[in-house]
Amino acid sequence: MKLTPIKANMTELEIPCGNNETPIRVLFSYQTPVATYDDVNGYRRTTKKWSMTTTRHINQWMKGFTGEEVDQSELDDLVK
Repeated sequence: MKLTPIKANMTELEIPCGNNETPIRVLFSYQTPVATYDDVNGYRRTTKKWSMTTTRHINQWMKGFTGEEVDQSELDDLVK
């Protein structure tokens, strides 16, 4: 795994998938996983409405892509 601070309260975690597949990238806003990216599913973001700051973190990280919305529990389960 690789943990990369992006800016204050915004961090990216890369989770290896094995078999030389591209890792899943997970965006954390504060200590909460709120979005992911992988080559198969593209960008995915939580359906849960957090703060304006977290929304801004997601939008900056996704670089203008809207992405599929997924339940927060899916993102939580990914990093357990």
